[in-house]
Amino acid sequence: MRFSLLRIPELKSLAAGHAKECGVLLSQLLNEIDPLETLTQALVLALGDSPPVSVREGGMIQAGYSAELDELRTLATDSKSWIAALRQREADASGIPNLKIGFNRVFGYYLEVSNSHAEKVPANWVRKQTLAGGERFVTPELKQKEEIILHADEKSRELEFELFDKLRDEVCAAARQIQATARGLASLDALLSLARTACARRYVKPQMLEETGSGELTIREGRHPVLESIKGDSPFVPNDTRLNNDSEQILLITGPNMAGKSTFIRQVALITLMAHIGSFVPAAEAKMCAVDRIFTRVGAMDHLAKGQSTFLVEMSETANILNNATDSSLVILDEIGRGTSTYDGLSIAWSVVEYLHNTPRRRPKTLFATHYHELAGLEGVLARVRNYNVAVHEEEDKIAFLYRILRGHTDHSYGIYAAQVAGLPRSAVDRARRILSDLENGNAIHVQPSGAAKGTAPIQIEERTVQLTLFDASDHPVLERLRKTDINSLTPLQALSLIAELKHEAAQ
Repeated sequence: MRFSLLRIPELKSLAAGHAKECGVLLSQLLNEIDPLETLTQALVLALGDSPPVSVREGGMIQAGYSAELDELRTLATDSKSWIAALRQREADASGIPNLKIGFNRVFGYYLEVSNSHAEKVPANWVRKQTLAGGERFVTPELKQKEEIILHADEKSRELEFELFDKLRDEVCAAARQIQATARGLASLDALLSLARTACARRYVKPQMLEETGSGELTIREGRHPVLESIKGDSPFVPNDTRLNNDSEQILLITGPNMAGKSTFIRQVALITLMAHIGSFVPAAEAKMCAVDRIFTRVGAMDHLAKGQSTFLVEMSETANILNNATDSSLVILDEIGRGTSTYDGLSIAWSVVEYLHNTPRRRPKTLFATHYHELAGLEGVLARVRNYNVAVHEEEDKIAFLYRILRGHTDHSYGIYAAQVAGLPRSAVDRARRILSDLENGNAIHVQPSGAAKGTAPIQIEERTVQLTLFDASDHPVLERLRKTDINSLTPLQALSLIAELKHEAAQ
């Protein structure tokens, strides 16, 4: 408390020099910050520079603050000097040159006089013990000092705690001013940290739009504030973002593993959050309306103690988003539906996109990163869905990630490449490539025999399930004829006849 309060006058002086250019907020914060001069002076006078951890050990109050405490400390630490001074004084006053002062557990401190000087003992000395060669005496002053000396250390700690307690009461009496000052300093510290980062990282001031029906969120050349700061000399690739409630509500982002989908959607959320706390943002330009909440479903984690698998946690978080997101919310979803079978996962991801798009009076701005390329077909079917992908440059069997978010979709995940980079054995990677080729070409897959079964015929999997592309039939003539048919005017017999005709056409 003392060290902090001592810095306030200098801090206020420095800040006051910038109050005019920094506006009303800085002036308000400076008014909240109270130097508390009286309390500061009391703490400076009372507290030592290196106090102990425990308030009962002593050593908190510095010398000069209390005369009584100083005397007790002197007695406790310099009793030999005091005793030597007392012996000399009594020897001079009594004329007994060989006077001694001793101590034992029975009598405590005593004056010892030899028999040769017995007649010089003053009348106010009290005889305590007779010895063969002399006698021992005590005086009222010696007994009084003995009590003080023997209990000086204990009493000094007790007195020091009493003084500390009074000092603590003074601090408590100023609690409201201290808390207000702490809040002002904390706000000033946070703003200064944001300002220093904004200057160092070339952040810009975001434009916060008035609430409108479009719910615009536009970021030009946005960057991830954390990754950018740790990439060192490697430049961070910026990307643009445009979301609104009217035409570009949901951005479906496809692309390979490691290409930057998750980074992109998270940086949009972070930029939005930074703008809402009053910070400049890592972008060339940012305009956005107010966001009430930012909902996220990213990563993979479980709550095994609660009986929740990674997939159940994912679904619980998704349910929370669908039940609570509003027109003013920002939603980022990363790989919905990973923890179950392909068709289950695709079905759930599909329905989530439809729900976010179609639910009345709820159009949360959404970034949806996915490996389900089939979802790309939703653009054109759902009016406010737009496809984006992460650019990749392919050359022979090598891939270069460009980290650029482009319009359109991709139908490659490059998962085998990611497995190779992660360190899977070469043979496993090569085998995965062969299996993928068989699946894509519609070939049967043969199980490789183990070493023990070498020479035996491989097991052929004749029936296989291949993930379908759900929108391949969008331009089929049969579908075109169905679109032009008024099914409400057909009789049952006409409907059966139409089905037979369509079946015949499809077989041609």
